[in-house]
Amino acid sequence: MEYNLNKTLDQSAGRQVARNSVLRNTYWLLALSMIPTVLGAFIGVSFGVPMPRGFIGALLFLGVAFGFIWAIEKNKHSGVGVALLLGFTFFMGLMLTPILNRTLGYTNGGMLIMLAFGGTAAVFTVLASIATVSKRDFSAVGKWAMAGLVVIILASLANIFFQIPALTLTISVLAIGIFSAFLLYDVQRIANGGETNYISATLAVYLNVYNIFTSLLQILGFAGGSRE
Repeated sequence: MEYNLNKTLDQSAGRQVARNSVLRNTYWLLALSMIPTVLGAFIGVSFGVPMPRGFIGALLFLGVAFGFIWAIEKNKHSGVGVALLLGFTFFMGLMLTPILNRTLGYTNGGMLIMLAFGGTAAVFTVLASIATVSKRDFSAVGKWAMAGLVVIILASLANIFFQIPALTLTISVLAIGIFSAFLLYDVQRIANGGETNYISATLAVYLNVYNIFTSLLQILGFAGGSRE
């Protein structure tokens, strides 16, 4: 009986070590993924890389993004998956070009970008800490967050035609709430061993952080952008 108890304790300790390893590798790869994101954004803004606009542009973006996501998941057990993830984050950096150009058109644009970056870092730090320390189960959060995601995708596609500023602002506010909920859900899932592949884990967390940043930047530009 003592042998079985020791074996159980060893297995439990082993699982905890594995979970900690996945979470640690996820954070390292997430930090690394910010480099191609910043590089892509820099190239897009500096060289005026043209971005497709309108409904066709949105479909092209979704097609390329989901293509990358499919390829990353297909190769998540090899170094190819890491390379594809970094390529995806470079692409996502390029896609920041329109919102960065618009924000930099304000006299306080640089400050707004730094505020959005700082706010995103604060949200990530707080929610990731809660997700790893709290005993509360956030699995139910993922279900309503997924439903909310469908709503904001449909609303965003509709707003391409309507171009209603109030709807744009509403979508951004909702997006912060929804992707913050996803962040809680995803980090806790990693910490609890529900996700054992750090490449897939990094992809999920990266998308949450990226969308929180862009939504926060959209709100700051709308509320605090100055052209004087």
